[in-house]
Amino acid sequence: MNLPRIYLAGPDVFKRDYPQHKRNARRWCAELGLVALCPGDDEVVGDTRAAVSRGIFEINLALLDSADYVVANLANFRGHEPDSGTVFEIGYAIGRGKKVWGYNTPQHDLLSQIPQGEPGHCRDGMQIEDFGLPRNLMLAHSCELVDGDLSACLLKVARWHANRH
Repeated sequence: MNLPRIYLAGPDVFKRDYPQHKRNARRWCAELGLVALCPGDDEVVGDTRAAVSRGIFEINLALLDSADYVVANLANFRGHEPDSGTVFEIGYAIGRGKKVWGYNTPQHDLLSQIPQGEPGHCRDGMQIEDFGLPRNLMLAHSCELVDGDLSACLLKVARWHANRH
């Protein structure tokens, strides 16, 4: 039986300590009988920034396609929402029929997370969803939201996979 391949989505690739983060993720996965697929593993070269960015996009789609499951860091990134690239990867994975888990999800509902200008509206005047969910309803209903960090999420994935097989 092949070990389940887990695509690790999230803004972690932008961290200064991303190499250490990848080592930890790989170790945790290996201990749980999982294989980590980490964005940024492949060196992408090109003559232009556009060529490099296209190469990264294509490699990440190939990694997503080869994954059995996706684990996504849904922490706030540069504001009050998850990283837009991560959100795209979640949608892509769901569209491909893959199960997705999300971690680092805030413990409070969306309405209480976002500073309001007037009740129920952000400072830009846009209505804030009020369904009692910690993330936009499209994320909250498409992902299994895990209370905790990456290691807690990977443990949940490994247990789910073991119970299924």
